[in-house]
Amino acid sequence: MIIERTSREFVIRFPITAQVEQMQDLIDYLRYKELTSAYSVNQQEVDTLAREINSGWWNKNQDKFSDIKQ
Repeated sequence: MIIERTSREFVIRFPITAQVEQMQDLIDYLRYKELTSAYSVNQQEVDTLAREINSGWWNKNQDKFSDIKQ
């Protein structure tokens, strides 16, 4: 991997042997960091939002799992 800095941007080069999925994960993470860099949120707020999202997902999808025996 080679990282170059120009006057306007960073350029990251990966060898052709790099796995596409890993590169996409890295790009997604960097995009996430870019989008969230201006926000200041504490962990408690993040945890509350995560619980709300998970609860909503479960309410919408629990019928798909009703046939699974525990």
